[in-house]
Amino acid sequence: MALDDILRQVPVDDIAAKLGVSPDVARSAVEQGGAVLLGGLAKNASTAEGSAAIENALKRHEGRGGAATVDDIDQTDGGKIVSHILGADEKKVTEKLTESKETAGIDFGALLPILAPIVMGLIANATKSKTAPSSTSEPRSGGGGIGEIIGGLLGGGGASSGGGGIGDLLGGLFGGKK
Repeated sequence: MALDDILRQVPVDDIAAKLGVSPDVARSAVEQGGAVLLGGLAKNASTAEGSAAIENALKRHEGRGGAATVDDIDQTDGGKIVSHILGADEKKVTEKLTESKETAGIDFGALLPILAPIVMGLIANATKSKTAPSSTSEPRSGGGGIGEIIGGLLGGGGASSGGGGIGDLLGGLFGGKK
């Protein structure tokens, strides 16, 4: 599973039409937004408390997948997910993403709540398929199964190994050293 799996579950053309941008710009924004959400989840999963909170949230999203249109997505729930993932940095992160030249015209404050339920559904389904037998035995190891799944979606062992653009973007957004 990789970030491409998120792209296959997102109605990119519908997002482009709703936000008044080209499908290429929308796809780039979905890639960036998905990576930021995954990076935030990876950061949260690095603590036992954060990992437990993510596991509880994932239970509510099992079985959910992509959507045919933006209207099929519970954006209110998505907004809550984004707030939990990004916390106090939500406004700063969405503003920084919105300023990106390659995604000109995208309001990430509107896009992230569309992406968040899809991301959570994908992780929930991937977690369920891995069938971690005991969620209480793993959290102290940096998120255990959830951390590994999120790292896999990011294309490696986590946000810091993202290599290049996405790793640098996440590091810059979340105050990392990249």
